[in-house]
Amino acid sequence: MEKKKIKNIILIILAIIICIAIYYISTTYYANKRKTEVAKQEQEQREQLKKEQEIPTEKLYTLENYPKVDASLATQPLATALIKNFTQEEVQEEQLNYSNTHPAYEKLIKDEVDLILVTEPSQEELELASQQGVELEVIPVVKEGFVFYVNAKNPIESLTTEQIQKIYTGEITNWKQVGGNDEQITAYQRPTNSGSQTGMLSLVMKDYPLMEAPKEKLISSMEEIINQVSDYNNGTNAIGYSYYYYATTMFQTIDKNVASNIKLLGINDIKPENKTIQNSTYPYTTAYYIVINKADSEDSASRKLAKQFLSTRGQKVAKSAGYVPVK
Repeated sequence: MEKKKIKNIILIILAIIICIAIYYISTTYYANKRKTEVAKQEQEQREQLKKEQEIPTEKLYTLENYPKVDASLATQPLATALIKNFTQEEVQEEQLNYSNTHPAYEKLIKDEVDLILVTEPSQEELELASQQGVELEVIPVVKEGFVFYVNAKNPIESLTTEQIQKIYTGEITNWKQVGGNDEQITAYQRPTNSGSQTGMLSLVMKDYPLMEAPKEKLISSMEEIINQVSDYNNGTNAIGYSYYYYATTMFQTIDKNVASNIKLLGINDIKPENKTIQNSTYPYTTAYYIVINKADSEDSASRKLAKQFLSTRGQKVAKSAGYVPVK
């Protein structure tokens, strides 16, 4: 009888061991299978993402038949990236012949170029076009943010739209009025018809009168205004403005040390960055534009190139060059 009980206990133990073994083998098998499936899915997703990010290299133009393009300072890297990709040829600086925002508008109006990549036209540029019987067609090509920056030592992190407007009407003159140090505000400006000044008027000031800047506070170039604000000796009380791409990606290639000495301000507590510009939560979200003569026909060189700029390929080129695509 005792032997029978022992035998039954052994059989039960064996049965339990077999069940545990079967459970372990089956769970391990299905876990490994699931792991393999997940790895396969992840690999497929990576390959799909890589495929989506790959930029086609099919030759669309030669340098000889590429339309005449001009660009502002901040869009010159975009224009160059596009011509290099579309022609698949080595491009020399002297072949590009870029000018800047206002000269580019003048060239387009005079029919000296087919297309320009610039900020929106100023009132004066619109009037100049009208005088020449030209109507401009303005098409967003990449998103952009209009930004304000201060010296890295300035404790201010963000300003409201109203505070910015009051600084530039002359109503707010000391940083302590907006929570900063007891220092007079040096508010730099750009010249009329520069892309930055046009953006300042249309995006920020709107119906508020922009105070007249003394000669020493009117800075001719975007590079120089950043140099002034970044200066540790006399720039700690200064504020300037520019476009996000120029103040970050582009200026990093000009002078990393100077770029590290400025701080981009949030507006209404929203910092300018790719994400907030892409989703337009940053208050001063704008764009760089393709501008052509509205009278150009559908089969014109300008319209064909504009379509290429806005194609999936063109937008991939823009993104790879550090811009925020509109699509």
